[in-house]
Amino acid sequence: MQKKNTALIDVKHFKMSFADRVVIKDLSFTVEKGEIFGLLGSNGSGKTTTIRALLNLYQPTGGKLLINGKPFKPGGDIRIGYLPEERGLYKKESVIDVMVYFGRLRGLKNPKEWSLDFLKRVGLEDHTKTRINKLSQGQQQKIQLGITVMNDPELLILDEPTKGFDPVNRRLLMDIIDELHQKGSTIIMITHYMDEVERLCDRILLLKDGVARAYGTVSEVRKSFNNKSLDQIFVDVYGENEAEEESHE
Repeated sequence: MQKKNTALIDVKHFKMSFADRVVIKDLSFTVEKGEIFGLLGSNGSGKTTTIRALLNLYQPTGGKLLINGKPFKPGGDIRIGYLPEERGLYKKESVIDVMVYFGRLRGLKNPKEWSLDFLKRVGLEDHTKTRINKLSQGQQQKIQLGITVMNDPELLILDEPTKGFDPVNRRLLMDIIDELHQKGSTIIMITHYMDEVERLCDRILLLKDGVARAYGTVSEVRKSFNNKSLDQIFVDVYGENEAEEESHE
């Protein structure tokens, strides 16, 4: 009996070059429907390039990147939420106006009600009329996350969602991510926090120089590295100083 294909994302022999610089050499992996997938690696390893090619922001040099069995097109048959590392909000508008605007774009029936509920959840209910540029970076990040998840995405892609957060707010955002997963979202998460990976991720892919250095469940990856911690595996792959020295993607 033929095995039913459960992959939401299927990347096959993906290659990516910019001029004479090779970023991705030959990368293949799948993300299964309903799982949380950790895309890991130091800055410059090819993570963001892979996501941008998956979302058709970059044209791959070679290979195929498929979502639901076909290349991604805006307005397709799957709801996607993407939180990029480079945040983008209308800085001179109020929090509630920005959220309602994006809610309408995403087709929410009651965007203001949804936005007020979310702001209360993340402790920003007193900032509805505050201009975005008056918020701290962490507060702006919460608003960006709300905009990303407000359409209950079937596929949620998060690039460093808790970067710069204190432990309390990191836990809050991880709880929100976990709730979306419980509701059925498939999640790709880029993070440098290995405790988040341990807690949330079903499987992981560790990239270095555009090549997969580890791929599988957390336990499978740890076993292949003599049951070391993920932190130690990261150090072993990159070296103690290399991860800090690599340039940004």
